[in-house]
Amino acid sequence: MSMENTIKSSDSDVLVQVKNLKMHFPITEGALIPQVVGHVKAVDGVSFDIRRGETLGLVGESGCGKTTTGRCILQLEKATSGNILYDSVNLGQLDRIGMMPLRQRIQVIFQDPFSSLNPRMKIGEIIAEPMHVHNIEADNRAREKRVLELLSVCGLNPKFADRYPHEMSGGQRQRVGIARALAVRPEFIICDEAVSALDVSIQAQVINLLEDLRDEFNLTYLFIAHDLSVVRHLCHRVAVMYLGKMVELADCDELYDNPIHPYTKALLSAVPIPDPTIEKGRKHQMVKGEIPSPINPPSGCVFHPRCISATDGCSKAIPEFREVKPGHWVACTEV
Repeated sequence: MSMENTIKSSDSDVLVQVKNLKMHFPITEGALIPQVVGHVKAVDGVSFDIRRGETLGLVGESGCGKTTTGRCILQLEKATSGNILYDSVNLGQLDRIGMMPLRQRIQVIFQDPFSSLNPRMKIGEIIAEPMHVHNIEADNRAREKRVLELLSVCGLNPKFADRYPHEMSGGQRQRVGIARALAVRPEFIICDEAVSALDVSIQAQVINLLEDLRDEFNLTYLFIAHDLSVVRHLCHRVAVMYLGKMVELADCDELYDNPIHPYTKALLSAVPIPDPTIEKGRKHQMVKGEIPSPINPPSGCVFHPRCISATDGCSKAIPEFREVKPGHWVACTEV
């Protein structure tokens, strides 16, 4: 069974469909006559659906392809192969002009709240800019009113509209990033490590804000993160990536309570429990070695060199991403 046909949502109300997505970046040598000598397989055959109003968490180590997947959905990167459907529209077949109406419906919250805001623009101008680009609230007074409303909705004093980004804290800047994403009334927001650069106490505030906004505006999220404790609070389902491939996908509680893939078990065992007694007594599942290079990934299961449960067959057969329980998908030959 091909990867493209494996994940079919039982709910017909699917907003985003990613089918067998591959993103291979060419490696070239030579200054005068560059020649392709290899490829970085950043994303290598990923498939998933996101339903309307759902938050899908996409987790994994740094370099596993999470952000590249998000950039491909945003069409900031043109995928090597595969299809990305948004509301049944194939994004890969659209040019820049064809993407413009969908740019309004699809927004992104970037990881770094310090570099994602123009330091030469006031906060009000930053939030109003996408409204000007998409011709929303054409009247200047209406835009100003909308900016003040968005600041208030995101928990900021409307007076912040006259401040510059350097006058604000990291948490306040990230709230500005959220307000900017909401300015064009989107349906779908990609949160690319949206809280990883913030202190733990501020992370909780931003996550609660994202949750409230999802319920208030009926938003759909793809929440990219490497911190599993953050993902559990916000997400309905969680997908785990490793070295460009999807290794497990399940409902949030199911994944945390009954992880199946050895890599998912290792990730969860690394999440600390805020109770010294329990933490001292529990066993940690260690992962040996370092993550392999995406330029030359291992044969068979890409996780087998680091897997404590690997057998001889794991290095030969590529595991099929299959449904082992209703709604619980795993890529492991030993399951």
